[in-house]
Order: sequence, then C-alpha cells, then structure tokens
Amino acid sequence: MEQYIILAIGLFGGIASGLLGIGGAVIMIPALIFLAGFSQHTAQGTTLCAMIPPIGILAAIQYYKAGFVDIKSSMFIAGTFFIGAYLGSKVALNMNPFILKKIFGAVLLYISVRMITGK
Repeated sequence: MEQYIILAIGLFGGIASGLLGIGGAVIMIPALIFLAGFSQHTAQGTTLCAMIPPIGILAAIQYYKAGFVDIKSSMFIAGTFFIGAYLGSKVALNMNPFILKKIFGAVLLYISVRMITGK
C-alpha cells in the first residue's frame, strides 16, 4: 500500500509542479510526512533526491516554448540555488526535527497568507 501512496505523491507533486510551479517542498514534503509517515529530515532528503532527475525539465520546455522563460534569470537562480541548497542542508541536518517542522509550516503559512491577500 505504501508504494501506491509514494507513487501518488510523486504524481501529484509533478502535476502541481507543472500547473503551479510548485511541487517539491510544498506538496511532497507534507505528503511524505502525513501520508507516508516520514520524518521531516527524511521527507526533505527524499524529495531533494527525487527532484534530481526530472527537476521539471518537461514542464520547463513547455513554458519555454510558450515564451514564459527568462533564460538569464533562470541560470542565475540555478547557480545560487545550487550553493544555497548545500548551505541550507548543512543547517537543516543539525536542527531539531521538531523545530525544523515548525519553521517549515510557518514558511508555508506566511506564503499562503501573502498569496491569498495579494500583498
């Protein structure tokens, strides 16, 4: 049964990624925690590992074809994301999982309120 949950999480995360530009952190991490019983650290690590091969290449191609990709900006973001992800992982791995989960939830809540209120 767990394999079907994992497959559904991947599918839904991919759909959300292509549809909304989200998927990894916002969809897959909470789903792995609440549906598959993963710890915060394992959910984050598993999601990062899962995103290495696809990282949205097919969705990015569709957006590029439609004229909605700024190549220069995406290259700068990719380069700094690479460094930031490394540094962030070093910090996260040394944090208490309870605190890490609370920070993750607070960030999602803040983003949701900002998106809903339009500010």
